[in-house]
Amino acid sequence: MRDAEWAAVREMVPVPAWSEGRGGRPEEYCHRDILDAIRYVVDNGVKWPALPVDYPPWKAVHRFFTRWRKQGLIGEFHDRLRAATREAQGRDAEPTAGVIDSQSAKGTSTVEAATSGYDGGKKIKGRKRHIVVDTLGLILAAMVTPASTGDRDAAQDLLARAARQHHRLRRVWADSGYTGMLVGWCATALNLMLTVIRRSDDRKGFVVLPKRWIVERTLCATRRSVCIPGSAGRNSEGGSWAG
Repeated sequence: MRDAEWAAVREMVPVPAWSEGRGGRPEEYCHRDILDAIRYVVDNGVKWPALPVDYPPWKAVHRFFTRWRKQGLIGEFHDRLRAATREAQGRDAEPTAGVIDSQSAKGTSTVEAATSGYDGGKKIKGRKRHIVVDTLGLILAAMVTPASTGDRDAAQDLLARAARQHHRLRRVWADSGYTGMLVGWCATALNLMLTVIRRSDDRKGFVVLPKRWIVERTLCATRRSVCIPGSAGRNSEGGSWAG
């Protein structure tokens, strides 16, 4: 982590009780080193025990990550970075439009049966990640379900969360898996216009569809296992699972 990056997030990190004279045992590891270790796990997609020895012990890093995630700090990091990226692109910090999609991924033997399912359409047994992104492909909301969960069923919870967290969101594009009553429900319950972009039946082979390619690009970039704050699934080391 560069000095400028650390300066931008340092004030967000909770101050330990002992440093404010409120008692407790002093923390053994530098918060900057802990953040560097968490970033390494996310960037490289490794398991927690595979952290290089240059970082603090993985159990300590995971303990900090779990505590900060419960406090909402990891999500706050992500949201501030997204807002800064949007502003650097000449856009408002809060989006008015987004794109929704899902992707099923095979589960390993360590995936709990209660959180796994079978996607008959994709013929995949495992879990499914659902995301809403802005028009830059930056994640607005995400959740993980068993692969057997229908896109429309998951979309109600996911879009409600996205609309609640991003009050300026007014339009979302989706593929044909989100047709039906969901369109009317979004308009009535969320004051949100859900627009379905269909693929023409007379087109063969790969076709880039307007708006839908944005979320597909993001899903492609997150194919490996990563930590997503607030997702429903867990990996074998306790972190949120999205792969």
